[in-house]
Amino acid sequence: MKDDKASWHQGSCHCGAIRFRVYYSELKAIACNCSICAKKGVVNLIVPPEHFELIDGQPNLTTYQFNTGVAEHQFCNRCGIHPFSRPRSHPGAYDVNARCLDGGCDHFDIVPFDGQNWEASVASIQAP
Repeated sequence: MKDDKASWHQGSCHCGAIRFRVYYSELKAIACNCSICAKKGVVNLIVPPEHFELIDGQPNLTTYQFNTGVAEHQFCNRCGIHPFSRPRSHPGAYDVNARCLDGGCDHFDIVPFDGQNWEASVASIQAP
């Protein structure tokens, strides 16, 4: 894991039962229009596993899977907020909901992604 604490950013679900930290250097995230991202209002920040750490809340995490069953959408079983997932596009990575970061995501460059046409669009998502 990276040791530069200044580049680690914390986040949580709404009730605070789930706390995590994520390392990123680029303020770029994805707004996907697929059925689940659109309904959840997620702004996707995909990072490699060494750039993500669950600080607290493992017992409060519940996994939701659908369709291909590859993506693991994690949500808090107390407040229902989806702070991160293991995405279908990069199953070894973490997809942090940038809206759950303590500082929010208004300062991010948010790029649209056509998740409604996932198969045709997925190659446009760069690997973390």
